Amino acid sequence: MQFGRYYEEFEVGAVYRHWPGKTVTEYDDHLFCLLTMNHHPLHMDAHYAATASQFKRNVVVGNYIYSLLLGMSVPDVSGKAIANLEVESLRHVAPTFHGDTIYGETTVLDKRESGSKPDRGVVSVETRGYNQDGTMVCVFRRKVMVPKREYAASAVAEGVDPERPSFPDPR
Repeated sequence: MQFGRYYEEFEVGAVYRHWPGKTVTEYDDHLFCLLTMNHHPLHMDAHYAATASQFKRNVVVGNYIYSLLLGMSVPDVSGKAIANLEVESLRHVAPTFHGDTIYGETTVLDKRESGSKPDRGVVSVETRGYNQDGTMVCVFRRKVMVPKREYAASAVAEGVDPERPSFPDPR
């Protein structure tokens, strides 16, 4: 199974549909909020959300949806990445609720070779997240530094497989 891509494998305009989707549970949302110390009652307090918010129910914290989509994109986009360089933009377009299922897709916007290191390049992508009804809930753009195939070939020639760690012989 392919995990990530080398620079040469990215084509501007290509769209990668990430699979499978993820149904967001109340547990997922609350755990993420607790781990990140985001205790806003809109996410954590059902009574508050029902009586004091426009949605009348808990809204899933947006950074969980962003993180979920980022993770979904790893096998298609950044599985071989040397570095995630930046997130250029991030927009939460519509709310997500407990029980919604999130699906993601990524479009390659641009790619350029590194100006300082010939064994790598920078790929710009846009990832969009949709709920089960097809409503876009989140969109973000980021830049990822990925190796060229020559990087892998030269590493293998030196006895190192950059995609598989080596472990000491326990004997």
